[in-house]
Amino acid sequence: MKRIITISREFGAGGGSIGSAVAKKLGFEYYDKEIILKAAGKSNMDIDRVMKWDEKVPSNFGFAQSLFDFYNRPQGEKLYAAQEAIIREIGEKGKCVIVGRNANTILKNFEDSLHVFVYADPYWRMEHMKAKMPDTTEAKISEEMHTIDRARKKFCSYYTNTEFGVADYYDICLNASALGIDNCIDVLYQLCK
Repeated sequence: MKRIITISREFGAGGGSIGSAVAKKLGFEYYDKEIILKAAGKSNMDIDRVMKWDEKVPSNFGFAQSLFDFYNRPQGEKLYAAQEAIIREIGEKGKCVIVGRNANTILKNFEDSLHVFVYADPYWRMEHMKAKMPDTTEAKISEEMHTIDRARKKFCSYYTNTEFGVADYYDICLNASALGIDNCIDVLYQLCK
């Protein structure tokens, strides 16, 4: 049985919903944004500022700054280090589903893990997000899809030297638009059992 499931996902592809449902079916703990809140608490950081850095690369990070020690790093670097430590602690305990935060790379050497990427075609993602955010315009949703996916790609590349969404870095890639969310949940449940 797989004890650790990590899910990376395109914005609007249903990765969070799939992860939450799989965790519930397996009786596992589910982790998403609360990881950064724990990291902020352990690092004595301002929660509002931390939420702005979530899955973003420090924009002002330059070559010279890479020579500083941990305490002189930009806040985003401190947050990532704290978040990475928390993800490792969660992985050590097992029986968990972790969505986002580069967990697939952080926990790549952990036994009994399954690393998943969830994607979907843009039209499906748009329809999925319109159902979740009925008061938001299509233009705004489209902008968010582009902005968030671009930020996730940069975040992944910056901190892990891997490529977001490239099959080489995952055990399985699921197309939610082709399979549907319920079938993605069933596939992961069966793989993990």
